[in-house]
Amino acid sequence: MLSRNEIMQTIQMIDQQHLDIRTITMGISLLSCADADPEVCCRKIYDKICRRAERLVPTGEAIETEFGIPIVNKRISVTPIALVTAGCETADYVPFAKALDRAARTCGVNFIGGYSALVQKGLTEADRKLMNAIPEALAETELVCASVNVGSTRAGINMDAVRTMGQVVKKTAQRTADRDGFGCAKLVVFCNAVEDNPFMAGAFHGVGEAESVINVGVSGPGVVYHALQSVKGQPFDVVAETVKKTAFRITRMGQLVAREASARLDTPFGIVDLSLAPTPAVGDSVARILEEMGLEVCGTHGTTAALALLNDAVKKGGVMASSHVGGLSGAFIPVSEDEGMIAAASSGALTLDKLEAMTCVCSVGLDMIAVPGDTTAATIAAIIADEAAIGMVNNKTTAVRIIPAPGKRVGDTVEMGGLLGSAPVMPVHRGSAEDFISRGGRIPAPLHSLKN
Repeated sequence: MLSRNEIMQTIQMIDQQHLDIRTITMGISLLSCADADPEVCCRKIYDKICRRAERLVPTGEAIETEFGIPIVNKRISVTPIALVTAGCETADYVPFAKALDRAARTCGVNFIGGYSALVQKGLTEADRKLMNAIPEALAETELVCASVNVGSTRAGINMDAVRTMGQVVKKTAQRTADRDGFGCAKLVVFCNAVEDNPFMAGAFHGVGEAESVINVGVSGPGVVYHALQSVKGQPFDVVAETVKKTAFRITRMGQLVAREASARLDTPFGIVDLSLAPTPAVGDSVARILEEMGLEVCGTHGTTAALALLNDAVKKGGVMASSHVGGLSGAFIPVSEDEGMIAAASSGALTLDKLEAMTCVCSVGLDMIAVPGDTTAATIAAIIADEAAIGMVNNKTTAVRIIPAPGKRVGDTVEMGGLLGSAPVMPVHRGSAEDFISRGGRIPAPLHSLKN
């Protein structure tokens, strides 16, 4: 039973501290849609998504109204399309993306994820076709998000896939050059991708999941920031405890919404992802939380330690609030989507190298980062390889969502709009990694992967 004080605290978090449910994401298995005829397969995909998710948006809106809890996004994730279409007799994989886009529009969701391939150990013909189709698919659709998993702790890193994805990112930027390379904002390259992530652009419905499932992603950087203002100058033990208690309250709200949506949609409840997902709005920034701990600016010395504390305390508080915590769960550091990160990057305090170090201790990785448009595919591939290596060795999920903005130089700004915000173009190292990337093959899994 909630006390009056707890209810008032929750109301304050929503009204004044930017607390919201970032997304209700319905995962849908499309394995039953496989068919040798690509047109039949597309029709099955469209029909099943629309049938399963037809009530997702109105249900989310009803919960918002009844409980007074903002639910920012309603989304869909599906089985990696390269698995669903492997038996199709076609070389053109763009129609599958268009089928997903039509279904998403019909259901009224914000995004649909799962135009994906899992290639950590090798590529099938379907994987290859899908990866090659990504630039055109993302250019010709609006709501489709794509992801490719190129490495894992158990398999190592598929450097042939890394090289290909460097080229794919570059081509995607070029195909959407009229929108500052916007297609790249819908493309994520993973290591150790998880099957129950509700956040875009990397969401897909894993093969180990149920026929359909409801996953909820919560957010609350502003709530944590306000909580830390009450413990200024206190030891880090107090800081950690404060974050932990705050994360508990945030996650309990996510659990409530997830259970309610599950019951109303007659769909199993999957997980609550308790990640602190920022927005460009002032007061909703992970960077400002780190600065509230005592840093003059995010990116200075001490930033990685502060982020490590934050990430760990968020997880500890969340797992006490729900028995089904999953997804990515931690603190996100997407540059363009965080007002404090944008300011730090614009001033030069936050660099690509520092961001890479920060990804060792937080959720996901190099996220929503704009780089000069003339950045080579080999350099992009090398950035992907570095981030995948961090994930592989540390047995954690890492990812790269990078935007080589056509025609842009260091110091320019890329405008994405909405929750995607704006990104200052950041410098990359000019030394070539061409010979390194051209080797191909596979970086072997680390010794500690041999756990049975």
